[in-house]
Amino acid sequence: MNRKQIGGLILAVVLFIATGVISVLTNVTAQNRLADVAGQILTGGYELDAPVKDYVAVVKVEGTIQEQTSQSLFETEEGYQHTTTMEYIDYLMNDSNNTGILLYVDSPGGTVYESEELYQKLNEYKDATGRPIWGYMAHYAASGGYYVSMAADNIYANPNTVTGSIGVIMAGYDMTGLYEKLGIRYVSITSGANKDSSKLNDEQVAIYQTQVDESYGRFVDIVADGRGMSPDEVKQLADGRTYTARQAEENGLIDNISLYEDMKADMGNELGTDVFYELKPKTSTLASLFSSVKEIVPKSEAQVLTETAGEKENGGLMYYAEQLR
Repeated sequence: MNRKQIGGLILAVVLFIATGVISVLTNVTAQNRLADVAGQILTGGYELDAPVKDYVAVVKVEGTIQEQTSQSLFETEEGYQHTTTMEYIDYLMNDSNNTGILLYVDSPGGTVYESEELYQKLNEYKDATGRPIWGYMAHYAASGGYYVSMAADNIYANPNTVTGSIGVIMAGYDMTGLYEKLGIRYVSITSGANKDSSKLNDEQVAIYQTQVDESYGRFVDIVADGRGMSPDEVKQLADGRTYTARQAEENGLIDNISLYEDMKADMGNELGTDVFYELKPKTSTLASLFSSVKEIVPKSEAQVLTETAGEKENGGLMYYAEQLR
C-alpha cells in the first residue's frame, strides 16, 4: 500500500469517526430535550410532552374558574385546573418552540380571585415573550370566562356561544328555616357587630355592596382596556346580561364568529405552524373505575343539600353567570 492510499484510508477513518461523534451528540441533545420536557410533572399529575418544533399551546379554561383542590388516587381531574394552568403558562414562557397561546374558554365564570390571577398570568406571558394570545369561546365564555378572555389579542366565538354577563355576584342561602325544622340551632360569639353576617341586616348588605361595586369597577376597566372602549361605553353593556355571539360582535365584545377548526386554521396560518399542543391529564385505571361507580350510586338528600350550599353559593365574590346554571 503506497503513501497515497494510506493517507486516503486515514482520512476516511477520521471522517467516519467525526460523523459518528456528531451523530451521537445530536441524538444525545435531542434525547435530553425530550427528557427535559417529558420529565416535568405539573400539579395534578399532568405530564408535559410539548413538541420539539414550533407549536401553538392550547390553554383550556373549562368549567368553573376556582381554586384547584387535591385529588386522591381514586379521583379523576375534572373541570378547570387553576394551579396546573398557571404552571403550564410559566413553562410556555421559557419554551422557545412555543409561538403563541390559543385560549379556549368554555366557562360560565368563577371566583374573582382565580379569574384575576389567570388574567394577570396571561398578560405576563405576553409581556415576557412578545407572543400573541388568540381566544376562542365555546359554549360559554361568560362573566369570569369573559374576564380572562380580555387577555386575548384576537377573540373568536362559536356561532352559538353565550358570552358577556359582565358583572359581580355575591350570594348565599338563608337556611335558618331548614335548621329550625331539623332542630339545629346556630350559635356564634363575635368581637363586633359585623363579624357574623349569617343573618344579614341593612348595614351588612351595604358593606358587601361596596365590595361588589369595587370588583365591578375592576371588571369594567379590564374590558375597557381589552376592547379599546371607554369605561362608560362598557357600562352600557355591563348590566349582567348575557349576549349571543352575534350580539357580542355587534357590540364590539368579540372580533370574529367561527367554528373552532376554522379559527385554528387562521391562527396557524398567521403564526406559520399547524401544530397545536394540548395538555392532557394522566388517568389511572383505579380513578376511572371509582369515577364510574360514583356516577351510578345515587346521592342522598343530605349530600345534595351539602353540595348546593357549599359549592354553588359560597358567599364569596364571584364573576359568575348565575343564569347559566
